[in-house]
Amino acid sequence: MPGHFADRLMAAIREKDSRVCVGIDPVPDLLPRIMLPPNGRWTEQAISEAFDEFCSRIIRSVADHAAVVKLNSAFFEALSPLGVGLLDSLISLSADLGLVTILDAKRSDIGSTAAAYARAVFGRYPAQQGAVPDAVTVNPYLGGDGVLPFITEAEDLGRGAFILVRTSNPSAAELQDLKAGTWPIYRHVAELVKRWGAERCGESGWSSVGAVVGATWPRQLAELREAMPNTPFLVPGYGAQGGAAQDVLPAFDADGLGAIVNSSRGIIYAYDREGYADRFGPDEYDLAAAAAAEEMRLAINEALVGR
Repeated sequence: MPGHFADRLMAAIREKDSRVCVGIDPVPDLLPRIMLPPNGRWTEQAISEAFDEFCSRIIRSVADHAAVVKLNSAFFEALSPLGVGLLDSLISLSADLGLVTILDAKRSDIGSTAAAYARAVFGRYPAQQGAVPDAVTVNPYLGGDGVLPFITEAEDLGRGAFILVRTSNPSAAELQDLKAGTWPIYRHVAELVKRWGAERCGESGWSSVGAVVGATWPRQLAELREAMPNTPFLVPGYGAQGGAAQDVLPAFDADGLGAIVNSSRGIIYAYDREGYADRFGPDEYDLAAAAAAEEMRLAINEALVGR
């Protein structure tokens, strides 16, 4: 059984000197044209095979530059049952390469259904094959009834959970910024997350219960770090959504720990981005991803040194 989740996460950050989390969000229409099926028509089988090659090469290429990979469950579930098997395989591959894995599922429900979802995340993967993700994202809208089953299941396995607190999407404010008393809703959620994680800290001082806080809201990011000093942050919104290295600095403690910053499209589709397309051909998409991940790693590290 693995050790405490947060201890392993912080150790991975230190070992690679990287705060980079690469989001694996494969979309058929965004894959290199060389991966199109011969007849130009996508089938579940063709998509599954293309995803397997594309994601496997991306994961291998970024393993030296990133500490974490975050696999978005929806893109694989859409190909069920082929996608579920592929998801298991990619989690195993990532673990074998020394990457911390997050299953981005944003699950939630109550009672026995929440417990079933938690088992689906952590229990259905055969642990002896190394396919159990290290953490899962959880939606807190249903309160503790919808979150605690995931936290309990994760804790039993030495895993973690990242609870949505202040997300990176533009419409997040429609609910998360609504005032409830003197605080906006996201601050109330933050207090719950801090409470749920208070007695689940490892030797590193960080909890196995983390928070999702977007890079697109640097002021709130700073506010929440102050309010949640022992909570690891998963910070989406870097790159394609507009977040930059300076924006994510408030997520980190004085030692540059406590957070991982996610970029998905900006890395896995770097081969088609300005500054990369002229350096890498479509068949070198994995090399372009590696270059983008390393550029992100250095940008964040340099910003931390200069703050």
